Amino acid sequence: MIRDITLGQYYAKDSVIHRLDPRVKITGTFAYLVLLFLIKDFIGFGFVVLCLAGLIAASGVPFRFIMRGMKPIMFILVFTFCINIFLYKGTIIWQFGFLTVTKEGLRQAVFIAARLAMLIFGTSLLTYTTKPMALTDGFEAILRPFARIGVPAHEIAMMMSIALRFIPTLLEETDKIMKAQQARGADFESGNLLQRAKSLIPILIPLFVSAFRIAQDLAMAMEARGYRGGEGRTKMKPLIYKKRDHVAYVILLTYLVCIITTGNIIAF
Repeated sequence: MIRDITLGQYYAKDSVIHRLDPRVKITGTFAYLVLLFLIKDFIGFGFVVLCLAGLIAASGVPFRFIMRGMKPIMFILVFTFCINIFLYKGTIIWQFGFLTVTKEGLRQAVFIAARLAMLIFGTSLLTYTTKPMALTDGFEAILRPFARIGVPAHEIAMMMSIALRFIPTLLEETDKIMKAQQARGADFESGNLLQRAKSLIPILIPLFVSAFRIAQDLAMAMEARGYRGGEGRTKMKPLIYKKRDHVAYVILLTYLVCIITTGNIIAF
């Protein structure tokens, strides 16, 4: 079950999205997220869904693989949907006891749940189509202008890259620990919520120990290879914009203009 989680993994594929400069993909993802939270009706939201579907098709990443990344937040989606559909005040369309469903609550619940799902789809597509080192270089290049005011651009980019890189590693360690505990007779699926939470303690302690060990090994490996931060470091593969990257920026600008000119965003 743990191995089915694809969050933070890179999906190797030779597609036009994979070949784009990471700075283009990071900028596009940021613009996508901002507009996703500003859109106020289903017309603009439908346009965003169509654009995202086109990007997924162009990336060559199977939709089933992307859906596997939704498993960790499925509970959050369902919980958010229920909170909005039952607690939002408005015109009542269904009532059973103390539970009431309103027209406004149903619209709000569908909108927020779909927005969260699209958020995960969009950000997952960035990690699926970009290698961790390329993400690091892209974040560092985007944050570099802020280094003049004291922002540690390289350190922030490195921390984000390491965090993304070790998500699959920690998931694999969790899967190994769970199988080892189950072989010793541990039961993680029976009992009430409190009993299930207590049964996770034999997993969490070895997982923390394993995480600290991995972090220590990584620190020693980086130090042994002469890592001293980003100042004065050269790159084997420097980021260089190509023709396809400029075309991607033009498409991104067109996307922004289409969303804004339709008037389907929240007015400030």
